[in-house]
Amino acid sequence: ARPVVRGDFSEITAGDLEAFTSILGDPKHVVTDADDLLPFNRDWMNKYEGKSRLALRPKTTEEVSRIMRHCSERNLAVVPQGGNTGLVGGSVPVFDEVVVSMARMDEIRSIDPLAGVMVCQAGCILQHLDETLAREGLMMPLDLGAKGSCHIGGNISTNAGGIRYLRYGSLHGSVLGLEVVLASGEILDVLKPLRKDTTGYDLKQLFIGAEGTLGLVTAAAIHCPPRPKAKNATFLSCDSFPRVLETFRRAKADLGEILSAFEFLDKESLDLATRTFADVKNPLEGSSDGFYVLIETSGSDEAHDAEKLQSFLESSLEAGAITNGAVAQDVTQFRAFWRVREGVPEALNTHGAMYKYDLSVPQAQMYDLVEETRDRVGGMAYTVGYGHLGDGNLHLNCVADAYSDELSSRIEPFVYERTAELGGSVSAEHGLGQMKASCIGYTKSDSAVEMMKLVKRTFDPKGILNPYKVLPSSN
Repeated sequence: ARPVVRGDFSEITAGDLEAFTSILGDPKHVVTDADDLLPFNRDWMNKYEGKSRLALRPKTTEEVSRIMRHCSERNLAVVPQGGNTGLVGGSVPVFDEVVVSMARMDEIRSIDPLAGVMVCQAGCILQHLDETLAREGLMMPLDLGAKGSCHIGGNISTNAGGIRYLRYGSLHGSVLGLEVVLASGEILDVLKPLRKDTTGYDLKQLFIGAEGTLGLVTAAAIHCPPRPKAKNATFLSCDSFPRVLETFRRAKADLGEILSAFEFLDKESLDLATRTFADVKNPLEGSSDGFYVLIETSGSDEAHDAEKLQSFLESSLEAGAITNGAVAQDVTQFRAFWRVREGVPEALNTHGAMYKYDLSVPQAQMYDLVEETRDRVGGMAYTVGYGHLGDGNLHLNCVADAYSDELSSRIEPFVYERTAELGGSVSAEHGLGQMKASCIGYTKSDSAVEMMKLVKRTFDPKGILNPYKVLPSSN
C-alpha cells in the first residue's frame, strides 16, 4: 500500500482553542498538554500513534454539534474516540486530527423493562450498561473482552461482534435508533425506540460499522433481551477440526434455542494461555487432543437445559465427535472455562510482535487458513487459531519476539488473498480502521467501494470525519 499523505486540512490555531473553550465552558475539557494527549494519540497495543495537538471532551450532543460546526467551517479533521480499545487503529489520529472523546457522554437516558429498550449516550461503558440492565432482568445483546472499557458508541461504530453474536445477532438488528452529529454539525435524530418502523430509508444502518467516517454517534436506542435465568458451560476436546464442525452441527440440532456461544481454540492457543498465566488451567487435564470447544447455554429452566446438555454430550461422545468433556458444576468452574478462552488473546498480547487477523471464513475451510499460514511462517512465529466458530469468525494470530520485513512478507498479503479466494471477509468484527483501509478490495467489489465513496462524499463532502480510515486513501 502507498504511504498515506496528510490531507489538505487546516491546523489548530489559538482562535480555535478559544472557540472550543467557549463551547465546552471549562479549559480542562480542552486537552493540549503533550503528556495528557498521549492516551488519545496512542492505541492500547502501542501499534498506532498520531500527533494530535488537541483532544476535546464534550458532555452533550449540542456541544458535539457546535464542535463539528466549527471544525467544518475551519476545515479541521476530526477523530471520534470511545474507549480506544480497537485493534485496527480506527480511533486514533493518523496525523494531527482533533480528537473528540465521548468519555463524558455516559448518561443512561431511559430503560423500558417491558419493551426491553434502553436509550443511552455513546460514552457509556458496555459493562456498566450490562450491570445496570441486570437490575431490570435484562442484558446487553453483545459481550466483548474489552467490556470494562469499551464504549457503546464505539461498539456501534465498528459493528462489534463478540461472544453473544451467535444467539442475538449483529448490532444492525439490536440497534433500534441513533442520534448522530454530521460533519456539518447538523444533528440527525433517528432515535425512535421502535422494533418496527418501515417509513422510508433506514438511515441508522449507515452509521453502524461506519467507524465514525459518516457521523459521530452520540446516543442510541438498543433492544436488550431478557437476562437468562440459567446458564451453563461445557469444555470439550476433539481430535480433528472436522470433528469440531460435527460437534457444532450436533450442538445446533440438540441444544437449539439454548445454545448461546460456540467457541473453538486449537491446542497451540490452549498451550500458550496455560503457559502464560497461572490462573488458566486446562479443564481436561492431561488431554493432548488438537482442538477444544467451549459451549455456553442460556435459558429459563435449569433442569431442562441440563437435560438437553447431557443428552447432547452423550450422543456426541457415542458418535466420536468429541473425545472428552467437562460440564461446569458451579459459577467458579463456569468462569474458569471462560478464563481459558479469554486468556488466549491476553497471552498473545505479551509478545513483542503480534500479527493479528480477524477474518470471516466459511466454517468448513476455517482451519485450512491457519495450517497454511503456519506452514508459511514456520519457526519464525508461533501461529494460533481460535474464534467464534458459530458465526464463522476466525482469529488468526502469529506472534514473535520482534517484527521483521521477512516475517511480514510471509504473512501479508497471503492471508488477505487466501481469505478472498475462500469467499471470506478480511474484517469480521474489528473493522478496517487505518490498518485495513487499503484492503477493502479483497472483500468488496469495485462497484461497492465506489458506492461507499459516494455515500462518504454525500455525508462528509470535505472529508473531515476520521480521514484515512475504512476506504482506500485517494492520495
